[in-house]
Amino acid sequence: MRDRKDLAMRNQRSFSLEFKRQVIEELLSGESRPAQLCRRYSIISSVLYQWKRQYSQGKFNNEPTEEAALKDRIEKLERLVGKLTLDEFLKRGLQNSISQSQRNGKPSRGGNTCSATSSGGVDL
Repeated sequence: MRDRKDLAMRNQRSFSLEFKRQVIEELLSGESRPAQLCRRYSIISSVLYQWKRQYSQGKFNNEPTEEAALKDRIEKLERLVGKLTLDEFLKRGLQNSISQSQRNGKPSRGGNTCSATSSGGVDL
């Protein structure tokens, strides 16, 4: 088993950034299709698409593509929307808890809103 692993490690090829960039630019130009490039350079498609993703992020000494920059911006905005939604949800929950304790005739104790419901529950 160990011999197989050693053999696989010896057969692993490494490619220069220049070569990777050349292959991906050929793909993006439309000169060749992915299957043609894979056959010509004896690489598997997952490697080709991994290089394409890295190229779009600017990891081959190139400028990141506009598409990658937009995807990054969308991810950041989605995280911000999620945070703001959670903040709004928590604010409403706190306001509802405070108003419910005031309706029950129990004064709010400086942010300790759970004590109003823990002693006797909610009267319906």
